Amino acid sequence: MTSAPLPSQPGRLSALAVYVFYLLSIPSFAIFALVGVIVAIASREGAGPLARSHLDYQVRIWFTAFWWSIGIAILCLIGWMLTIMLIGFPILLLVWIAAICIFIWFTVVSFLGLLALLDGRPK
Repeated sequence: MTSAPLPSQPGRLSALAVYVFYLLSIPSFAIFALVGVIVAIASREGAGPLARSHLDYQVRIWFTAFWWSIGIAILCLIGWMLTIMLIGFPILLLVWIAAICIFIWFTVVSFLGLLALLDGRPK
């Protein structure tokens, strides 16, 4: 059984490119994620309803990951300062676990969004 190709919609290619940038951000230390969110913000204006829902979703997940990363960075700084009293080491362990969780979450959510876009479902 073959599926019919989805009709071209304005902004769909941009949403696809942003998901690819997000997935390529893994080896690029999040440089491509920054490029992706810039593309998503710039492309939202003329996008169709399906692409607009994905572009809004992409901006939302980037900002969620960004603010969590800022919080983890602050906690990491506190952990490093508290290593003198040896209480900082468990804090740094928690920071490492939280950073890995955000990394995995961002990757999985981006991949699932890409699958939804390719399937023609809004996010």
